[in-house]
Formats: sequence, C-alpha cells, structure tokens
Amino acid sequence: MRKPILAVMLAALAGPLVAQTSPPISNDLTVDMSPQQYRICNDRPARPTWMDEINPREAYKAAALMELYEIRAWEEIAESGDCGCETRFPAWGSSDGEYHERYAGLSQAEHSAFRRDWIEVRKQLEPSVRTICEAQGNW
Repeated sequence: MRKPILAVMLAALAGPLVAQTSPPISNDLTVDMSPQQYRICNDRPARPTWMDEINPREAYKAAALMELYEIRAWEEIAESGDCGCETRFPAWGSSDGEYHERYAGLSQAEHSAFRRDWIEVRKQLEPSVRTICEAQGNW
C-alpha cells in the first residue's frame, strides 16, 4: 500500500527532529577599527571625508568620484607603463578637485550619463592596464 503523497512530503520536510539553537544575541556594539587590509597596495590614501559623510540620497556623487578616480589612475598607468602603488592608487586631490569643478553641481541623471561614459572608457583601458599591472604584481 502506498503512502499518501502529502504524508511523504511532510515527512521529507520535517526531517529528523533535532533541536536547532541560535547563537546568543549580543548587545556588544564594538566596531573593528583596524585598517582595512587589501590584497595589494595597503598604503592607499584615504578618500575624501565628504564621501563617507554624504546623505544616502546623494551617494551617486561619491560613486561618480570613485569612477573618475579609477579612470584617471588607469589613464596614467596606460600612459606611463607604471603600475606602482602610487600610480594605481594616487592621492585623491586631483580627482576630487576635478569632480567638484566639473561634475558636483550636475543632476543625478547627468551623473549617471557621465558614469556610463567613464565605464566605457574603463572597459577600453582595462586590457592594457591589466597587462601592465599583472606584470608588476599589482592586479
């Protein structure tokens, strides 16, 4: 005699009845403030503080600056053939200044358009930058 399908399904779902315990709830709100460790170039310059303090509704501005920063670094790597840490992760001042001078006052839609353009530039630069940086151990 065959068992009804519902009984088989319920038995399969129930599985062995083993008590499951949850980890204890902790009220410890400590945060690990040790420096972030990267795979390469751990002495990266700190990004501008405004990027960490920005209103979440304007996070697109910080994302745009990060994209611009990477593009400018990659352009320098492609031009110079150097992928040392100082070239791969330069100081933020130049990119931050360019961003504030040319892009900070633009709308979110305009930021999105520029970011799409920058992503295309990055895609064009990536093969040569990757080759240079892999050869120098910084990819």
